[in-house]
Amino acid sequence: MLNVPNTSRFHATIALAAIVAALGCSSGKADTPPASQQASTQGLATHAAATLAPGTPGTPVVVYKDAQCGCCKAWVQHMRDNGFQVTAIDEPARVLDSIKTAHGINDATASCHTAEVGKYVIEGHVPADLVQKLLTDKPADVVGLTVPGMVTGTPGMEGGTPEHYTVLAMMRDGTTRPYAER
Repeated sequence: MLNVPNTSRFHATIALAAIVAALGCSSGKADTPPASQQASTQGLATHAAATLAPGTPGTPVVVYKDAQCGCCKAWVQHMRDNGFQVTAIDEPARVLDSIKTAHGINDATASCHTAEVGKYVIEGHVPADLVQKLLTDKPADVVGLTVPGMVTGTPGMEGGTPEHYTVLAMMRDGTTRPYAER
């Protein structure tokens, strides 16, 4: 990962995602949004972060995931269905691990995909409304949200008997605290 200050990492990531998508690189290949969304995502890297207030519809999200992970694709669609402009980047496991490490994700907070939105990291199957709440509330002591593991009933993990789960806030000091119960 680039050695970029936290406040600039998002902007650098969006720009990198746009470059990777434009070049069609085989490593770090970005998912192509449906045709109805392609026009709205063009120019995202250079304009969206500057023109959209965090937490508004159309907020850019970059998701790092495994190309073969169906639940990751379903979560990406959940976020798109809830108004986020998502760029999904497929990465090999070693790169995903380094992205997680760079964001302070450990075994206790890890899931299958990692997203960046605004100045926050979103790990796993966090519901879109809670991402929206995080962006609206802007808690200074929170670096992100996580739903550790693979919980049935979370967005992208529908099917079977839904489980009760806790969305955790990841704090600047490395601890976690409950953010919401579902």
